Amino acid sequence: MNLTSPSQVKSWCIENGFHPNRVLGQNFLVDRNALTDIVDAGWPHVEGRAPRILEVGPGLGVLTEELLARGAEVTAVEKDPVLAARLSEALGAPSALAVVPGDALDFVKEGRADSFDAMVSNLPYQAGTRILLELVSRIDVSTAPALMTVLVQTEVGERLAAGPGSKTRGLAGVWAQLDYDVEIVREVAASCFWPRPQIGSAVVRLVRREDPGLTREERRTFRALTKKSFEHRRKQLGSIFKGVIQSTARAEELENEDWAALAKAVHGQPGFGG
Repeated sequence: MNLTSPSQVKSWCIENGFHPNRVLGQNFLVDRNALTDIVDAGWPHVEGRAPRILEVGPGLGVLTEELLARGAEVTAVEKDPVLAARLSEALGAPSALAVVPGDALDFVKEGRADSFDAMVSNLPYQAGTRILLELVSRIDVSTAPALMTVLVQTEVGERLAAGPGSKTRGLAGVWAQLDYDVEIVREVAASCFWPRPQIGSAVVRLVRREDPGLTREERRTFRALTKKSFEHRRKQLGSIFKGVIQSTARAEELENEDWAALAKAVHGQPGFGG
């Protein structure tokens, strides 16, 4: 089956009595150009061995097939038991593919996503943001993939990449950008999927950069500080943290360097850990 052919994908679903599940975000990518761009953007450069790539939500295997064809070792985590059971055989039972049935969020929380060079995924709409934030906001971020390239809803991509002063700047972007450079590689139209979703998507690439110099406890302070700040985003920081922070800025106005500096400054004070 040509996995970038909408007609063939639709025919397979009809013939096998498979109905894409909206709750699981089963919108299958069926565009060759978008597929190529995602894998190009997400390909890690490692020497002397095959790159180890994590894929969340492989679905019918369009990304999986391309990653394997380029020489990667792929671990694909699929929540749908029907799709998980068929994936390996449908792709010719390659030795470089390991299929893990189950919830990707549990997979990440259990620390099983720690040994990969990259993650390349068409993330499920409902759980995609939670999975990504679970990876980028862990206390020891060095165990997360250094390169992550994901296909997400356009509005999610914009929030992840939003800079200071942007109306879309929020907790997701601040947490992701503490350790990663985040960029939108390209937009992907709704017509590139089957079934067609109601909104478009974006390819987002996250590349880990130099550690900002926060201790494990200061990272916990960073999370507590930013979470409370964005819960009261209309207020100035000085009003939210009276007697602790002297600032007229609002949460969306600060650079990540500013947040890191604040976390260091307030760490150990009441309400921020010791």
